[in-house]
Amino acid sequence: MMCLFAIRAGAALCSLLVLSFSYRGYALSLNYYDKTCPNVESIIATAMKNAVAKDKTVPAALLRMHFHDCFIRGCDGSVLLDSVGSNTAEKDGPPNVSLHAFYAIESAKKQVESSCPGIVSCADILALAARDVVVLSGGPTWDVPKGRLDGRTSQAAETRSLPAPTFNFSQLQQSFSQRGLSTEDLVALSGGHTLGFSHCSSFENRIHNFSSTNDVDPSMHPGLASSLKSTCPINNRPRNAGSNMDPSPTTFDNTYYKLILQGKSLFSSDQALLTSPKTKSLVSKFSSSQDAFYKAFVKSMIKMSSINGGQEIRKDCRVVN
Repeated sequence: MMCLFAIRAGAALCSLLVLSFSYRGYALSLNYYDKTCPNVESIIATAMKNAVAKDKTVPAALLRMHFHDCFIRGCDGSVLLDSVGSNTAEKDGPPNVSLHAFYAIESAKKQVESSCPGIVSCADILALAARDVVVLSGGPTWDVPKGRLDGRTSQAAETRSLPAPTFNFSQLQQSFSQRGLSTEDLVALSGGHTLGFSHCSSFENRIHNFSSTNDVDPSMHPGLASSLKSTCPINNRPRNAGSNMDPSPTTFDNTYYKLILQGKSLFSSDQALLTSPKTKSLVSKFSSSQDAFYKAFVKSMIKMSSINGGQEIRKDCRVVN
């Protein structure tokens, strides 16, 4: 798998490039649109560049959106569908109500449709956009396997199976293994938390009434806990209060892992990575080598984004055909 990508910050492209991927059904390929929509990647890359220029929160939003799409029914664009009638869609499920920047995907889809109508799925656009925003944030690049189909089912109730920020290690491991993802994938993909912002609700379990003996999670750095308690008081909490995921929330780097080792990560699920010898070793490895993190992240992103299972190519990402 390591031969399938190149990190622009140093590694050379492998001379042998394997072109097909298969996961739960049909094959994806790196050259899927070469004849039917040869400009698709440049169209999406330009759309993402324009979106990020206007809003620096777009990369964190789209990377998270792609994760949440892939973890429910595979990477089938179902997270993009609107609620209709009595059906509440994924995007309106409790873990997804804070997702945003859907407009960036819709803008890219509109431009792709004008160039190659009916050819490129919304699921592929989201997968390519996730790669592009990582690159725009200073992170690695990789070749994205393509050929996903869009799903026709989107149910808010299914978002309950998304891994939660309160999860312990065994819960995280089970969630990832159910999707064919390994312990290394878990640690590498968690590195996406280097981007973005979190609302108080995602980490307040660690700073208020943590246990019968501790108000604050003892594994959290006291200085961070004190700061978060003032930002997120139990009463009279400001709307949209929260904290950046790390001190460089718009830069894709390995700071996240350094913070875990310092007790300065936000989520229980982040700190849980120190509770298993294997994951603790990986956290240490990625904290000391950004290149090692980048390589592992790329490998795991290709693996995760190859979980597929759709049925059509949507004309409009918000509604089924």
